[in-house]
Amino acid sequence: MAGGGGGSESGEPEFQVAPMIDVLLTILVFFMTITSAQVLKVDKTIQLPIAKDAQKKDNTRAEAILNVRWKLPDKKALFVFDDRTYKIAGDLIEPLKTARITGEKKVTAGANPTFRAVIRGDREVPAIYVSQAMNACGEAGITDISFSAVNKE
Repeated sequence: MAGGGGGSESGEPEFQVAPMIDVLLTILVFFMTITSAQVLKVDKTIQLPIAKDAQKKDNTRAEAILNVRWKLPDKKALFVFDDRTYKIAGDLIEPLKTARITGEKKVTAGANPTFRAVIRGDREVPAIYVSQAMNACGEAGITDISFSAVNKE
């Protein structure tokens, strides 16, 4: 009988380990790259407020992460978005608009109703500065705003 190469007489295909390892390593590198890109947007110097009922973040949505730092000696807030620091929340409007448009195009061909802004405000930041960050998001066309908190110290 003419078999199609391989030299195996039983007719069962052989299990190939090397291609499986290649696929797994490619997937691993992909997820490590995406995860590290999200981690870089998180400012570790910010002490998030405690909310005992805080829920785990939904990572399936496109988002813009906006950090609000509190400079204690100066008693001023600094707004950090995409590794750039802004002294006034109004300066964030154009970069947030660009992020919203880019995020919408990445996920869907049209408007992405799941695009959101996540505001990570330090627990010492007065509410007026968080409100200013919310207003900047609203003026940039972002209607879904979430806040970051921890559920334990």
